[in-house]
Amino acid sequence: MHLARIPRRRYTAGPTPLEPMPHLSRALADELGGAGPELWIKRDDLLGLTAGGNKTRKLEFLVADALAQGADTLVTVGAVQSNHCRLTASAAVREGMKCRLVLEERVPGSFDPDASGNHLLFGLLGVERANVVPAGTDLHAAMEAIAADLDAQGRRAYLIPGGGSNALGALGYVACAEELMDQTFEMGVAFDRLVVASGSGGTHAGIVAGLHGVHANLPVTGISVRAERAAQEAKIHGLAQEVATLAGVATPVPQDAVVVEDGYVGPGYSLPTEAMVEAVQLFARTEGILLDPVYTGKAAAGLIDGVRAGRFAPGERVVFVHTGGAAALFAYRSVVASAVPTGGASA
Repeated sequence: MHLARIPRRRYTAGPTPLEPMPHLSRALADELGGAGPELWIKRDDLLGLTAGGNKTRKLEFLVADALAQGADTLVTVGAVQSNHCRLTASAAVREGMKCRLVLEERVPGSFDPDASGNHLLFGLLGVERANVVPAGTDLHAAMEAIAADLDAQGRRAYLIPGGGSNALGALGYVACAEELMDQTFEMGVAFDRLVVASGSGGTHAGIVAGLHGVHANLPVTGISVRAERAAQEAKIHGLAQEVATLAGVATPVPQDAVVVEDGYVGPGYSLPTEAMVEAVQLFARTEGILLDPVYTGKAAAGLIDGVRAGRFAPGERVVFVHTGGAAALFAYRSVVASAVPTGGASA
């Protein structure tokens, strides 16, 4: 692969941590009578830009392209609590650019102009304007309209698709796959499986393409947070092939390299499930790691269920890619929080 030839900004000082999760592994093994897989975590929640998350890796390539094209404003789309929109706004601040957003109200009535979480951060980061549109809106057309308005003012917009999930953005997770394999070599740790959230597709597709490009032979399971399995697998495979070609991978990405589990979406995108709440609480209480309720919470629910159902063999080493997003927790306080026991003052 030849990523060095592609312009890239750098928003993170070094590799993100690769860590074991011994307490979570032990808790789940105890449920199974004492034997279970060894769970690890790749901490992409600790990437650079405001509050971190997987979109930072994608923006390194996308913003470099925006700057090369002379853009002064980043325009992107996402849900009303979009981590991607937060990080795009942060990248704009870092580069001295402006940012405008199109926020899709995917669940009717879910937009609250006074909401906490990422929506609070949009304002703090100085987003110029956020246009809220109903589900099903032609989002690219909405961005094009903003670009035309900016052009009339003598400005230049750069349009970023939802999640930064085009081939250029997905190069960020080709780079992550290379980083992960370097870490496994340096640490002397080999993995048998990798689990990651699968949403707009850039992260999942980039990892698949990157691991294929370095001949890692590491099976990847994407836990869908929105789409049904067949449609998601087709989308991920198409994008993985596109990004592999861009990265200079000579051989086609096998169809069977893309595996999606869609049993953890629940009633719909961003809508809570009991399994998600349990996963968020379990990660926090065993490892002190915060998940988000939309992506990593549901992906972790799939990981935990896979352990309990025996889909990961005892002794297998499984790495979970934490794609960030914990800022959204604060907009789901009533769903994920439990009251802390309190008592009187002690002597």
